[in-house]
Amino acid sequence: MRHLDADTVWLGLGMRGAIDALERAIGEDGFPPVPQRLHLREDDQQLLVMPSFTGGWAGVKLITIDPANPGRGLPLIHGSYTLFGPPALAPVATIDGAALTELRTAAVSGLATRHLARPDASRLVILGAGAQGRSHLVAMAAVRPLSEVVVVAPRPASVDAFLAFAADHLDGVAVRAGTPDDVADADLVCACTSSATPVFDGRRLPPGVHVNAIGAYLPSMTEVDAVTVASSRVVVETREAAFAEKGDLLQAEEAGAWSRDQLAADLTALVRDRVPVRTRDDERTLFASVGVAYEDLVVARAVAEAAGAS
Repeated sequence: MRHLDADTVWLGLGMRGAIDALERAIGEDGFPPVPQRLHLREDDQQLLVMPSFTGGWAGVKLITIDPANPGRGLPLIHGSYTLFGPPALAPVATIDGAALTELRTAAVSGLATRHLARPDASRLVILGAGAQGRSHLVAMAAVRPLSEVVVVAPRPASVDAFLAFAADHLDGVAVRAGTPDDVADADLVCACTSSATPVFDGRRLPPGVHVNAIGAYLPSMTEVDAVTVASSRVVVETREAAFAEKGDLLQAEEAGAWSRDQLAADLTALVRDRVPVRTRDDERTLFASVGVAYEDLVVARAVAEAAGAS
């Protein structure tokens, strides 16, 4: 059994490869049944357990989250993924869990953006300058012709690191630091924070914008406000996961601003069944993601195949 480190995850498969792997898997089979992830909490620290099993392949991801880690100069997330394969469900590889999460989360947003954003969407605002902010920059550049990128984050050091990363990964694209009000001029918005409260004012969103909201993975968390939810055509990965965990939607529903009956589609309907969600250029769309274990399994398999480990 091989161990695949972060460099192997990113350099072996790449963002476009991860997006395409998810497109193929969801486009062919949709989402198989998976259990809700297990959350264990002690004070502010969390352990998440995410298993998936389908088609002779199985995998489980263990992720730890400590909000104090960035202040220690450490990643917010640590983790490990174990992949098992056919014919004997033998161990195939262990994979860096944090890198897999970064790649998978942004690739799912990239897939949703590929199907939901206007074809000419080019002005991107990213809220959050950490690992997910950086990976979403790569994902958005893989699916849309970016012309301008604005990053919004509270820590100047994180913003500087993001700007340096962007300079290394984008050619001919204007990149600058900004404020939450910059969403008013955006075609694409990615909310990639661990905030428990909204990170921008939904009243400032322009017509036709597409929003990816990926940070709120508990009912108590919400990155986007009820205005954003209520004014958008909303897509989720699966209804079961979203209505168990996605605080953005659950809190908007509790406030009476939105109802789950208004959900436009899940990813299976969007990708496999080609249900039309954006029908006009001036419609707003929102992809409200929580992360589903099957997505990890799909990307883990693709990473292992690219590395010659399966």
